[in-house]
Amino acid sequence: MFSRLFAFLILTVTAVAQTPTPPIAPTSTVDVWPEGKMPGKGAHEPETAVPRNDGFHRITNVSRPTLALYLMAGTGGAGSPATGSGQGSAAGAGPTPAMIVCPGGGYSYTVIDKEGTEIAAWLNSNGISALVLKYRTPNNRAGALQDIQRALSLARAHATEWNIDPKRVGVIGFSAGGNLAAKSSAPPEERSYPAVDAVDQQSCRPDCAVLVYPAYLDDKAAHVSPDLNLKAAIPPTLIVHSEDDKTHVVGSKIYDAALTEAKVAHEFKLYPTGGHGYGLHCDRDAKAWPQDALEWLRKIGFR
Repeated sequence: MFSRLFAFLILTVTAVAQTPTPPIAPTSTVDVWPEGKMPGKGAHEPETAVPRNDGFHRITNVSRPTLALYLMAGTGGAGSPATGSGQGSAAGAGPTPAMIVCPGGGYSYTVIDKEGTEIAAWLNSNGISALVLKYRTPNNRAGALQDIQRALSLARAHATEWNIDPKRVGVIGFSAGGNLAAKSSAPPEERSYPAVDAVDQQSCRPDCAVLVYPAYLDDKAAHVSPDLNLKAAIPPTLIVHSEDDKTHVVGSKIYDAALTEAKVAHEFKLYPTGGHGYGLHCDRDAKAWPQDALEWLRKIGFR
């Protein structure tokens, strides 16, 4: 009797921890690429949702990458998201930091709410504008890298309009999105596509990177993935992982060691438990990651 009750309570707590948070509406949504100028390829099928029974929203077959803008009202600190025109200005207030948010999904799809819009709401509640990237899927890593690089340039090109500080544009990614965020901060080449317009005159490199249970950071020989260029000017980086994420934690440990050897300013938050894919819904040791990440962003002068 007791064992059945205990099991029921565990399942109940887990279900509550994984319940989706109602999404907030973006200030606006913009295309990443001008019409007809996207480099590379898109998907072969129409964009569609991937059905699962957990209540979270997954999207695949993305051929038209977008940025959903969750802009602050120009407080320069914790405040309210902007509304209306999407310009997010306020009299006498300075520009805010911004993060490009990269949801995960194994490069097959993006979990657009748990690791996207919910993260945007959390960032907004802490005075940071958020730009949620819906990048190309499935199985289009080259296209996804082009999308995030373009998104970084877009953020800086529209810095005045969106009231963000062009010198405080970071990336935060989860699982495969963490891999994408890492590649944007340590790219094999400065820009992975020829410039298509004046936007691409802006830097496509992030000012900081937060990698939350990142995937694919290592290769089969237990080295750093060749997709990551350790000779690049890698910005301050925070790696968040759990020891019990057996599939991907080794890659984070290898990347941490490589960043240490390369003398890159970074921190590695390794929690005993947490698993993988929890976003803001962890009820184990890794539940500390959001507060730890905010403290790290404060320490490096990002917020």
